Amino acid sequence: MTLAHPRVLTGDRPTGRFHLGHYFGTLQNRVRLQSEGAELFVVIADYQVLTDRDVAERLAEYVEELVLDYLAIGIDPERAVIFTHSAVPGLNQLLLPFLSLISASELHRNPTVKDEIAHSQQAAVSGLMLTYPVHQAADILFCKPGLVPVGQDQLPHLEATRTIARRFNARYAPPGSPVFPEPQALLSAAPRLLGTDGGKMSKSRDNAVTLAATEDETAQLLRGAKTDADRRISYDPVGRPEVSSLLLLGALCQGRDPQSLAEEIGDGGAARLKSTVTDAVNDYFRPIRARRAELATDRGHLRAVLTRGNARANEIADRTLAQVLEVMGMRY
Repeated sequence: MTLAHPRVLTGDRPTGRFHLGHYFGTLQNRVRLQSEGAELFVVIADYQVLTDRDVAERLAEYVEELVLDYLAIGIDPERAVIFTHSAVPGLNQLLLPFLSLISASELHRNPTVKDEIAHSQQAAVSGLMLTYPVHQAADILFCKPGLVPVGQDQLPHLEATRTIARRFNARYAPPGSPVFPEPQALLSAAPRLLGTDGGKMSKSRDNAVTLAATEDETAQLLRGAKTDADRRISYDPVGRPEVSSLLLLGALCQGRDPQSLAEEIGDGGAARLKSTVTDAVNDYFRPIRARRAELATDRGHLRAVLTRGNARANEIADRTLAQVLEVMGMRY
């Protein structure tokens, strides 16, 4: 694959440790893009933690945990820019002109915002939550990426970003010289893994195997995974979602088709299925976990990675902000 535009922006909110769903859903793809020559920007969106909670508890710890996972899976800080949202003032200043380019009704209609509000534990909706898509637009556009890897549920946010870029260029940029690109969505064909309770895998539901889990913890969690009463193991995502999710997880770790794994297990039942998947997960993640444990002994290195990434992000954000102020006639 030859990337038409080598700059890619992706990121995460620091609300807890990554789990296997994150790895196969997005993290693995970032390492692939990096290996194919992309200039990878990874934003740790710490301000955005405040969109759905009153207090960002354990935030510094969670930020470090994300950096630890990034490095353990193979994101190279010499080639990637890993930075925190709050450490880049120029990025956040873009929020002001961007807010002028989108209406309150458009924000209220955004389906992802509606979903965030529906799942919020807060008694009232904060202005920060309502303007979440505009914050994301600033996160994305400050470094002018060509591609943004997203899931289907994040497409409305990216479309809001494209709209803001288009309106800014139309209102302020010289003809034929747009300030911002309209980044393309890089839709992932990532599989959807269920949590051990059969529901959506989530940090907050205690139903996921984290990248940091030990082999014994992994075995214990997978032993308790929901299956069904049919002893014959088959891959049927619609009819047998829990069994099929376990098969998919094992197959991803072994680099094979889940159907062939089901045929191999055959009449072995849930016990053999869980044992097979546990071995596959532990074999696959053993080197990643070893690397993670080694990196965890030097927290200073994690902070140094962030310091370097924040410095690089600030250089770019300051250039972008200067260009924005120039075309807006605000260079006094």
